[in-house]
Amino acid sequence: MLEILNEFKKLERPHRVDKLKSFFRASPNGYGYENDKFFGLTVPETRKIAKKFKNISLKDVESLLKSDYHEVRLCALFILREKYKKCPDEVIKVYLNNLEYVNNWDLVDSSAPYLLGQYLYDKDRTLLYDLAKSGDLWKQRIAILSTFYFIKQNDFEDTLRISEILLNHKHDLIHKAVGWMLREIGKRNKEIKDSFLKKYYKFMPRTMLRYAIEKYPEEERQKFLKGEI
Repeated sequence: MLEILNEFKKLERPHRVDKLKSFFRASPNGYGYENDKFFGLTVPETRKIAKKFKNISLKDVESLLKSDYHEVRLCALFILREKYKKCPDEVIKVYLNNLEYVNNWDLVDSSAPYLLGQYLYDKDRTLLYDLAKSGDLWKQRIAILSTFYFIKQNDFEDTLRISEILLNHKHDLIHKAVGWMLREIGKRNKEIKDSFLKKYYKFMPRTMLRYAIEKYPEEERQKFLKGEI
């Protein structure tokens, strides 16, 4: 553990800390963990550390996941993704037992599809609906982002059903996530996506709609935005 933390300290960039705290809204009035700390590392640097220490024990990974430092938690999630290949059941247990530390959008997006989504692909998916209905911002984002793995297998049902659950959510991080997943469905099956949009586009948050139709031809985008579909 000390050896890993020393790697972060070697690359520490104090001048980037305030920028990162602002970027991840780590403040009393922000959506991030207000006491979040940062070393100031880039994501590629964090990935490099994770790769170097990918063989540490799951117990040590769990300790990293509970760190007050944002980059250390991200590193732990990258290591879990590596370990998932050999021991998925044990990794998912660690992940689910520590969801409270997966507490910003980058941590969710870097883990949910690759861990929980992949794990649940051939299993009962009730857990995702429980997370979607939890009222917890990050658990709800985990729910919808986990379905990204399903989308990549051309399996869209759970994404659409969870999108319905989150349709009236108040936070733009959920609006963006749902819109993003709908856009990903559209890359693979525009007909299914358009069927969903025609049913709900007049009621969904504007940000969600804009994300969903981002890649549409301008004329079609404007019809959706003006309610003319």
